[in-house]
Amino acid sequence: MRSIRLLQLALLPILLLAGGVSAQDAAAPQPVDRIAAVVNDDVILRSELDRAIANIRAQYAGRENQLPPDEVLERQVLERLILLRLQVARATEAGITASDQDLERAVQGVAQQNGMSVDQLRARLAQDGMSFQEFRDSLRDEIITQKLRQSFAQGRINVSESEVEAAMATASATAAQQFHLAHILVATPEGASPEQIATAQKKIEGIKGLIDRGEMTFAAAAVRYSDSPNALESGDLGWRSLNEIPPSFAAAIQQLQPGQMIGPIRGPSGFQLVQLVDTRTVAPGSGDKVTQFSARQILVKVDDKTDDAAAKAKIDTLAARLAGGADFAKLAAESSDDTTTRRRGGDLGWFGADTYGTAFGMQVAALADGQTSAPFRTDQGWVIVQRSGSREIAAGDENLRAQIRETIGRRKLEDEWNRFLREMRGEAYVDVRDAQGNSTTPLLQETPKQQRKTAPTREMQDASAAGRFLGTP
Repeated sequence: MRSIRLLQLALLPILLLAGGVSAQDAAAPQPVDRIAAVVNDDVILRSELDRAIANIRAQYAGRENQLPPDEVLERQVLERLILLRLQVARATEAGITASDQDLERAVQGVAQQNGMSVDQLRARLAQDGMSFQEFRDSLRDEIITQKLRQSFAQGRINVSESEVEAAMATASATAAQQFHLAHILVATPEGASPEQIATAQKKIEGIKGLIDRGEMTFAAAAVRYSDSPNALESGDLGWRSLNEIPPSFAAAIQQLQPGQMIGPIRGPSGFQLVQLVDTRTVAPGSGDKVTQFSARQILVKVDDKTDDAAAKAKIDTLAARLAGGADFAKLAAESSDDTTTRRRGGDLGWFGADTYGTAFGMQVAALADGQTSAPFRTDQGWVIVQRSGSREIAAGDENLRAQIRETIGRRKLEDEWNRFLREMRGEAYVDVRDAQGNSTTPLLQETPKQQRKTAPTREMQDASAAGRFLGTP
């Protein structure tokens, strides 16, 4: 790849969007910068959009014919930037930040992943026409959005024992099956009119016809026509166990042969086609792996002696001390209300993702080794957790339940997060500008409920939230 590879897969889209153009391009005379879009109280500059598009094109060097038309590519990339701006703004409103320590760890992780020192990374970025400060700013935004997702997961995701038991009943048959999936989404806006729904349905059926007739591959059609943010990745959804596939069409997926697809499927985001790319089988309880984590925690309990506000104030003070360089283990030994782990400097040892609850596990899973979370709420009180390490172990019968709980929780979080992003995008004021900086949003009279929203332009109608299964029926 031309761009620097990032430590975590979740960071990859950010680099693709923020990556620089070539040094030759950077040296060329630059036109006067214009606004590409207004996003609430923020703006996206045309130079940011052009740089992101140039980097996407670099990733498709030699495969340019797989990219959509210029105007579609621009809309797809701009939508990613808009969603990023909205997430960072929402995180900032919630007091979520990325500390300098978080940023330094991320920079060092990127350098190590690419087999470089930080100085070599800086030189490589300069060679690609991207300043080190721009790179750091991109990493900071991605760390903040990850923390926003962690905060969102807290208290929202619950996997009941009955759900686990139901999945366990078929575990012997399904745990060995994994499915590599891809999808194409034709989005509809919130509260779509019958005409908009009919237009979207006609479009998805037209796409399906192209694929059925062999005029275009599924991957090429996803890049060219899908409204999903992963369109430029050919709509790839990766490998999933059956528990990670929405039940409404999991049975149909099992009946497919690699290369076949189902749909159109109507969901809250619009219409989608889902393709089975490949399948694989792993012997249950032997080759399957589950992740365990090692971490430390600081707990401030909420009880009869300490109300929520007081506990939150205390945990925020402790978080500030950690950001200032305080040693986590020492601070845990001094201040944590968890008497069991306090004498060990807050050390929790090795544990599974659901050992301390789904929400706690998701917080830890979202961290990198050595990273410290923002304060978050649990049933006991307010917690800060620092992840020490992670490891993969064989999933025997004892671990199968934990694995199933984790996959169900991950699927639920996806659904809830996608819904959250759709709502956030629909509520936002977004004014898309043309190449000359002129608004493409038609003027209309606003009702009080519309005062923070733009007119329903094509950009807004086609926009969809980030994520994987965006159209769960």
